[in-house]
Amino acid sequence: MSWNVLLITADQMRADALGCAGNSQAHTPHLDALARQSVRFANHYGQASPCGPSRACLLTGMYLHNHRSVQNGTPLDARFTNLALEARALGYAPALFGYTDTSPDPRGRAPNDPALRSYEGILPGFDPVCPMLEDAAPWLSHLRAQGYDTSVGLRALYTPEAARHDGELWGPARYRDSDSDTAYLTDRFLDWQGEQGDGWFAHLSYIRPHPPWLAPLPWHDMFAADEMPAPQTRGSLEETAALHPWVAWRLANQTRENWVFGRSLDPANLSRAQIGQIRATYAALVAEIDHHVGRILAQLRATGTLERTLVIFTSDHGELLGDHYMLGKEAVFPQAFHLPLIIHDPRREADATRGQVVSAFTEAVDIMPTILAWLGAAAPGQCDGFSLLAFIEGHRPDGWRDAAHYAIDFRDIALGRPERFFGLPSEACSFNASIDGTHLYVHFAGLPPLLLSMEEGAPWRNLALEPAHAPLARDQAMRLLSWRMRAEDQTLANLLLTETGVVARQRNRTPDSA
Repeated sequence: MSWNVLLITADQMRADALGCAGNSQAHTPHLDALARQSVRFANHYGQASPCGPSRACLLTGMYLHNHRSVQNGTPLDARFTNLALEARALGYAPALFGYTDTSPDPRGRAPNDPALRSYEGILPGFDPVCPMLEDAAPWLSHLRAQGYDTSVGLRALYTPEAARHDGELWGPARYRDSDSDTAYLTDRFLDWQGEQGDGWFAHLSYIRPHPPWLAPLPWHDMFAADEMPAPQTRGSLEETAALHPWVAWRLANQTRENWVFGRSLDPANLSRAQIGQIRATYAALVAEIDHHVGRILAQLRATGTLERTLVIFTSDHGELLGDHYMLGKEAVFPQAFHLPLIIHDPRREADATRGQVVSAFTEAVDIMPTILAWLGAAAPGQCDGFSLLAFIEGHRPDGWRDAAHYAIDFRDIALGRPERFFGLPSEACSFNASIDGTHLYVHFAGLPPLLLSMEEGAPWRNLALEPAHAPLARDQAMRLLSWRMRAEDQTLANLLLTETGVVARQRNRTPDSA
């Protein structure tokens, strides 16, 4: 039997955006139904932000401190293998619909190589069947063919119509729902998949619900702004800024543009109406994604293909949506990293766990080893993640991790803004974080640590600065250090040159608890 693989990512989707995750206001019937026939991982975390670094983690199976593609535009070292290359070695021709935001390694390239003028490269190994980069060129061609005036430019097309209802701050998109970027990419995938036999491998990378936040009708009208839940804030803006110098700096330096084209929004001081409209539009974009995932699943079912296809639905990173007075995904708070993960394994071995929810901490770096294990291949030595097939087959591996980890490298190579503000060298502008069931610990390379209690009703202050909590902060720091040391690049460390040749020790593929 020839197996198929479909990896779907929805850019900037939070874990709690789905109805199956407990969101009573979400409209995600197709993903909820998929979860009932799959395993949903409730404590799944991405490892980095923004898009380029997070996708490098997902597609190489490596932590940020190992692959070092730390910003959008920071090259990904060409020596690393990746999911697409490994699948190609197994006889697949991995197809890409969308983007990977892979900045190519400039070494060995001519200085004037056009590939070095954009961070939006395609991960080596993928066949870009329908690339959708920031210029959205194929989509614009489609819109022109449908009679839209694309001479006004992409930004104008992404600017919403005027408000049509009382209390509405902005209206729907200027294009029909059947012509949206999400619909277009889905159509191209369905056309391609319909011509395939078995033995295909595809990565469908949606831009939504990433900003700019506008949705076409009827999705725009699905949610009322004044009925959306308020953001999660555990203290005032001033109390949140007082948590840590970097948190204060981020709050003061959030962009006011690009969330909704034609609108200026101050993330730290959103009105109730503004945040309601943002959340309503975000929920609408999630509902639209769900609809089109439903179309894909329907085609796979109708052709009998779903029973031979591993389907994975996840995201690259999350979104604050006004939580803690922030928009976007560059923050210490878990909303920027907590992601949906649904894995539908059609094998008989997965029948006993259909509909189950796994509460163990899983990470984006686990996706590549999981797919390769499902295809019967070993994960390459560079991988920091671990296969999730044991969970899908009904048991928890011994020594599984007891925390999730994520990181941001906030250096600014072009302008040096945080470097100047904090008086730090670029290599000190980063943090590693671990989150367990009770605490979030954030260790900065050049700034004080941050320790927050995640328990409901706990004080909203930095416990790392309080003498009474010094033992707890010490233990958290020691645990994070131990994890970081074990998670260093092991590519060559387990090889030894001897008189009889190269001796290799197989890397332990179980993540011992810290």
